[in-house]
Amino acid sequence: MRETEELVRLDREIERLLRRRLELVAGPESGSTGYDQCRRAMEAARRPVSQPRVVYQGVAGAYSEMAALTFFGKEARCQGLARFEDVFEAVHRGEADYAVLPIENSSTGAIRQVYELLTQYQHYIIGEDTVRVEHCLMAPRGASLDTITQIYSHEQGLFQSDRFLSRHPEWEQIPFGDTAGSAQYVAQTGDITKAAIGSARAAELYGLDILYRGTNHNSGNTTRFVVTSPVMELRPGADKIAVLLSVPHQVGSLQRILTVFLLHGLNLMKIESRPMPDKRWEYLFFMEFSGSLTGPGMEEALEELSRSTSYLRVLGNFKNSLTEG
Repeated sequence: MRETEELVRLDREIERLLRRRLELVAGPESGSTGYDQCRRAMEAARRPVSQPRVVYQGVAGAYSEMAALTFFGKEARCQGLARFEDVFEAVHRGEADYAVLPIENSSTGAIRQVYELLTQYQHYIIGEDTVRVEHCLMAPRGASLDTITQIYSHEQGLFQSDRFLSRHPEWEQIPFGDTAGSAQYVAQTGDITKAAIGSARAAELYGLDILYRGTNHNSGNTTRFVVTSPVMELRPGADKIAVLLSVPHQVGSLQRILTVFLLHGLNLMKIESRPMPDKRWEYLFFMEFSGSLTGPGMEEALEELSRSTSYLRVLGNFKNSLTEG
């Protein structure tokens, strides 16, 4: 009992000292422009759009389309575009209300291009969803494993299927813009020497025979998608916050950020770094942590975070899909 009381006393003293250290490092004149921008975005937040126009990268049958239909339902008007940049531009120009973008895969990690585009466009993350990935080998009718000489798929699909493909070193692997697009292309050729790796839905849509199911070696392979909007939305149940920040290139800078999370009881759920193009060997950090922008104590936490960074941008507040299922 005495040891427990001593631990509680020590924890409180450590917390007091850490708070005082943050105050001394940040200084009383430090600005909070990062949180000020967030506050303005919250004041201008919109309600969810009904019958939304939704864009994604790829063609019908892509995993991104599956994520869009799962998140928005059948009322959404979904359209596939060729490149990730096209998706961001469509939302930026007002041609779409939302974008659905893959941000990381449980087997291969972060989708680098999407992270970099999130730094370039002032869009907000308003939701996320996960899609179980089961890649299938598909080809035109009459094809078999013996007739195939070329395999088409997105580079992620090829990489996630590398163990299966290693059993067929004679097959030429050809990267394509997206998995469903590769299925569409192979179907258009009708060539039994060509095959694609993609979803079972893509095989059904484009009339291809599935020659092998589960080419990806990880049966739990899952891709996480984020839903972005040009305007912040504060949807019910939002319990995860995403921020983009940079810190001074000094000893202890990142530790000060982590101290803010500790003092406010915020669970840091993800941290991803990207190089800053205009500053060699300095980095932007994407962080996701538990909490609600409208919750008690969050304003103070974000103001402290803003004072401890050289740049802070709140990317959004949304419901954590990783706790479901």
